[in-house]
Amino acid sequence: MIPAHSSHRITVAMGRSRPSLMSRLKAAIGLSRQRARLAQLDDATLRDIGITRAEAMHEAKRAFWDAPDNWRA
Repeated sequence: MIPAHSSHRITVAMGRSRPSLMSRLKAAIGLSRQRARLAQLDDATLRDIGITRAEAMHEAKRAFWDAPDNWRA
C-alpha cells in the first residue's frame, strides 16, 4: 500500500501544467550551450545549415531566458 502522502505527491506531480524549476533550469543551460556552440561553427558549416555568421553571432548573444515561445514547454 502506498502511504497517503506519497500518492498525493504523485498526483500533484502528474497534474502539473508547468514544467518544474529544475527542468526549466536544465533547458536554459542547454540553450546557452547550444548558442555558444553555434558561435564556434566555421563558415562552411553555417552555410550548410543556412545561416550567416552575423545571424549565428546574433543568436549566440541572446540571453538564456530569451527563447521562442514554441521552445518553452
